[in-house]
Amino acid sequence: MTSEFDQNLEKYVDVILKVGLNLQKGQRLLIEPYFGTPLFELTSLIKLIAKKAYQMGARLVEVLWSDPQLYLIRLQYAPRDSFEEFPIWRRDVSLDFTKKREAELSISATDPLLFKDQDQELLKIIIQSILKHNKPIGDLIKKNTTNWTGIKVPAVGWAKKVFPNVPKDERIAKFWDIIFDICRIKQKDPISAWENHIKELKARSNYLTKKQFSSLKMEGSGTDLTIGLPKGHIWLSAGFKSQNGINFVANIPTEEVFTIPHRDKTEGVVTMTKPLVYRGNLIEDIKLTFSKGKIVELNAGKGKKFLENITKTDEGASRLGEVALVPHSSPISQTGLLFYNIGIDENAANHIALGKGFNFNLKNGEDMSDEEFSAVGGNNSLVHIDCMVGSGEVHVDGIKEDGAAEPIMRNGEWAFNV
Repeated sequence: MTSEFDQNLEKYVDVILKVGLNLQKGQRLLIEPYFGTPLFELTSLIKLIAKKAYQMGARLVEVLWSDPQLYLIRLQYAPRDSFEEFPIWRRDVSLDFTKKREAELSISATDPLLFKDQDQELLKIIIQSILKHNKPIGDLIKKNTTNWTGIKVPAVGWAKKVFPNVPKDERIAKFWDIIFDICRIKQKDPISAWENHIKELKARSNYLTKKQFSSLKMEGSGTDLTIGLPKGHIWLSAGFKSQNGINFVANIPTEEVFTIPHRDKTEGVVTMTKPLVYRGNLIEDIKLTFSKGKIVELNAGKGKKFLENITKTDEGASRLGEVALVPHSSPISQTGLLFYNIGIDENAANHIALGKGFNFNLKNGEDMSDEEFSAVGGNNSLVHIDCMVGSGEVHVDGIKEDGAAEPIMRNGEWAFNV
């Protein structure tokens, strides 16, 4: 790589630590992989993150190392009745950091087709075991207990899928170049660029929160969907504040403003405009029909059985926990690429999420129990899976209590100024 690359990588790590995590002096930092991420490919980056974190005053930087090839070996050779086994110590490390309000960084670099030829029933058991054992962590995270962020980093398997026609020895460099673009790293002052971006997104989320629409109407690209919104819903965007008062950005990159649907009030049909990659599986041509908030019909051109299994994880997995709006002109959309990664692709298009809703999207939600959250329209689930439904053809209206409609988006772009 060139000296220019090294400079951009330094800036990227600065954005991760100063904007994403807003790492505080005296905090500990845990670096952990998203399922299927080959951390051992990323050692140079992790060492740079650790170095800069210590220079910023971190007390301890720890890494939960993993190798997805071990999952493949397990699926191929482990006893068929052993797949509910789970290394509790990994959960306990992360839970300890979360409870003590330390900083947590999740890295995603998964090969989207890593598990495509494996026994999907066994893979489902592994995933459900992971979700079940990590639920205490998710329960704290969804209440903004601490500052955390998720980042995306090129790896060999992933780059091969995104850039199949690029020479093998050029893929990683090309991928990094795209990451730097969509994360605003090439701008003269990336930190200031992010501050301005966060300010604009917050202005839009504040505008929508004040409107308190009773529902959203989404039309276009095979979609005619009405999403009911609970009273007291809050629209949020890039900037969050943890319970210990630290401002942070949960995902880099991010282009969305989002809120919580009412778990029982989604009606109609929605067609996904991009494939979904989840836990190393590719699902394409998805079409869902909702009635009283629940999926009543599910179709997919590829990966239908896997998606059906996901929606059967628990009762809330077949309902919505999030609706998010993203302009079609977002930097990620403008690349024209499909990244086969939810964390990036969701920022190219409007999206809905199956499963878990976030307490912080509801007034006083962070103080609610699961039962109280559900009673006012929140959705509880082990899963949270973003599905892209936006394009340059989609219109979105906000519907008031009296039934009057106000335009929010037209042809995939914002229809109001802030």
